[in-house]
Amino acid sequence: MQQLTRFRNRVEAGRLLAERLMAYKNYPNALVLGLPRGGVPIGFEVAKALQLPLDVFLVRKLGVPGHEELAMGAIASNSEPIFQSHILRQLGISMSAIEQVVNSQKLELQRREKLFRANRLALDLAGKLIIIVDDGLATGSTMLAALQAIRQQKPARIITAIPVASHDALTLISSLSDEVICLLSPERFYSVGIWYEDFEQTQDEEVVDLLQKAKQIHE
Repeated sequence: MQQLTRFRNRVEAGRLLAERLMAYKNYPNALVLGLPRGGVPIGFEVAKALQLPLDVFLVRKLGVPGHEELAMGAIASNSEPIFQSHILRQLGISMSAIEQVVNSQKLELQRREKLFRANRLALDLAGKLIIIVDDGLATGSTMLAALQAIRQQKPARIITAIPVASHDALTLISSLSDEVICLLSPERFYSVGIWYEDFEQTQDEEVVDLLQKAKQIHE
């Protein structure tokens, strides 16, 4: 394969990632989890290629008030938030401001849980091989929150698979992953979006549609 510099879009990134995961095609008791929203188009391509079921694992970034793109932590469904302590120290964010962000993101997690999971039961990850994917990792805090929450359910193995990530993010998630697969880890990272030609925001409707299509394919 020629040297990658950028991905055309999430579909291409997902297909390229799937090529690196073919050892897990039709793997027994395995599940692909996408982090909504941008990780779901990636996960759809991976699940389709590997002929595995696809689901979502809900986690939200906790953005710095007034600078929401900068993560001060993250929170997963039914889990305690984790924080980037150095960010909190450097910016001197007040406890009341932190609580406001956490409460807001809890409400958003509940909204997405209802929308994306509909009437399906909560995930049982115990003893399963989990392939968890996102469209990229900048700080890695969102994926770290997901991995911590997944570990609590005692899966057999966790493979974290991402198209592009910063060196710091890969270091952060490595201790909670049994295997990490990353296609690009540039020295100068800047942001996830610059490594895609098309990085249009994934909409709720697309997530719902892809989850339904994945279910139909796997049935």
